[in-house]
Amino acid sequence: MHSKNKKAMTAAERAHVERVKSLPCSVCDQGHESEAHEMKQGQWYTSAALCSDCHRGPINGWHGQKRMWAVMKMDELDALAVTLERLFEG
Repeated sequence: MHSKNKKAMTAAERAHVERVKSLPCSVCDQGHESEAHEMKQGQWYTSAALCSDCHRGPINGWHGQKRMWAVMKMDELDALAVTLERLFEG
């Protein structure tokens, strides 16, 4: 889906994202208030739970230098797998 054609989130997508955001970070395990990182823009069911530092941090974050990701030897699929495991455990 192109960003120009981005449609509004459905109620089910919104509920899923809220559950993802209630989880600890899938990379560093910090906290219980995460951000939902979409692996592909607009595809909310492939969102990983990330703290703000592992998501947007200039040094550690996915959208930065990815240092924490390298330390933890993780990529987006690994983070998604952790997120899904935690969602289905709960």
